[in-house]
Amino acid sequence: MSVVTGNTKGLKHSHKLRLEKLASKRIPARSVITQEAARQLTQISFEIGRQIGLLLDRRGDVYKLIVGDAKSILIPKLHGWRIGLGRLRGLRLVHTHLKDEALSREDFADLALLRLDLIAAVGVDQEGFPTVAYIAHLMPENPHGEIWQTLDPAPPSLLNLDFLDFVKALEDEISRSASVHAVKDMERAYLVGKTLGSEWEVEESLEELAELARSCGVQVVGSTVQRRNSVEPHFVVGKGKLKEIVIDALQKSADLLIFDTELSPAQVKSIADFTELKVIDRSQLILDIFAQRAKSREGKIQVELAQLKYALPRLSEKDNALSRLTGGIGGRGPGETKLEIDRRRIDSRITFLEGQIRGLSRNRLLRRNLRARRGIPVISIVGYTNAGKSTLLNHLTKSSILAENKLFATLDPTSRRLRFPRETEAIVTDTVGFLQDLPETLVAAFSATLDELASADLLLHVIDASNAAYEKQMNAVERLLDKLGFSHIPRVRVFNKEDLVIPEIILNMCNTYDGIAVSALNPKSFPPLISLIEGELLQSLERRERALPEHDEAPSHSGAAI
Repeated sequence: MSVVTGNTKGLKHSHKLRLEKLASKRIPARSVITQEAARQLTQISFEIGRQIGLLLDRRGDVYKLIVGDAKSILIPKLHGWRIGLGRLRGLRLVHTHLKDEALSREDFADLALLRLDLIAAVGVDQEGFPTVAYIAHLMPENPHGEIWQTLDPAPPSLLNLDFLDFVKALEDEISRSASVHAVKDMERAYLVGKTLGSEWEVEESLEELAELARSCGVQVVGSTVQRRNSVEPHFVVGKGKLKEIVIDALQKSADLLIFDTELSPAQVKSIADFTELKVIDRSQLILDIFAQRAKSREGKIQVELAQLKYALPRLSEKDNALSRLTGGIGGRGPGETKLEIDRRRIDSRITFLEGQIRGLSRNRLLRRNLRARRGIPVISIVGYTNAGKSTLLNHLTKSSILAENKLFATLDPTSRRLRFPRETEAIVTDTVGFLQDLPETLVAAFSATLDELASADLLLHVIDASNAAYEKQMNAVERLLDKLGFSHIPRVRVFNKEDLVIPEIILNMCNTYDGIAVSALNPKSFPPLISLIEGELLQSLERRERALPEHDEAPSHSGAAI
């Protein structure tokens, strides 16, 4: 691979030879740039009327000599120059400025995005001689200002900076700062909001994303939104905006970008190539929360299945490893790449897990049939995540299941018995919370859990009345219930957290949406709800008894495909 890269079209043969000769030079490791090398760099740059840059490693060898245009150079992808926690790239960039300008915003962006050891611009005078070198480097941490620092301009001949000692001390300081964040904060995320939709919808969704991040144990250090008429196909936001986002994220010591939309595999790759930060989307964040919360065997199977279905189309080959043979009958021939083997293994694992899910569904069906034969009615609590479903179940049934002020605190379904004043009983089941834009893979994977709703005699739809977006959340839950084929099951809308809402407002909610208000933390507010539930169950039982002569067996529910 040639060391000289960039826009070399139209250059004289003699200039190309001089560039190749310059690219073969070694700069003393302790020097940013020598006077001789700076003179050769500016002279050629002056003669061809283009900027020229040297990417130098820490030994002083030229990794790339880049030829640009009159105003800028384009740094190529730095394959093999990966960085880790608290580390710089191991490359410094020394380039020319034809009009003797100081470092530009583009220069600072390259310094930050690529985490270069330092960046230097050598001015060119009207005769092609070097003027002064403008130098900048990254700072360990500066959350209240720029993440770079400039040095006093000086002619290349008077640069007395010991580069090796300087970069070692700088990297040690950056590493210490990064280690402190790693211990204290785990991961620090910068959020990127949706580009489409009304302003209030975008802000509301971004707030929910921040709550999801906190529920995942991630610290949110910043966020931004770019309003556009359409989604940029490669970067979601504009490339210029993405550059601003990454620089702002680096200034706030973020190590993770979370997009409030589902990214395509191509978009993930484009954004990841643009920055060294880890990039995930809303769906991946939700999957991570589910993976943390799954406790039962069933929950873990469902989460793994959802993760595999999400990951399969996003597999990409990250190296050029040789093809490998699988061996045995059917494995001979040209062989398979590692990528193909990974895909085949994931397909095989998905098939296995789907079989496990079907087995779990059969077991659930047997338990439902047993309850039906015993004549015990079933109440399923549904609602938006963090609406207070588990707290309501605890106080209704005097149980102590986990109830936290977090999104998706409940993942595995839980059933408890509820005894009514008339000495009748019912089974009350808590279910996983719903969410706007819930990933399709999650809905499909949790079909066994959601199928539990099919045998319910009554759905208690718990709504967080204190949430300003309660209507949107309520509609999202009911749309998904209808989509799953549960529209025929009677529902009671329960407006929870009445103690946090002005009485006149909560009364208007109940009248408008035919609901009942409670505070899940206050059992004294339950009697009207319990009376309403008991009445609904009696009506459901009467409907079932009237239907028995017409059918030999209870209707079954096969579940709705998503």
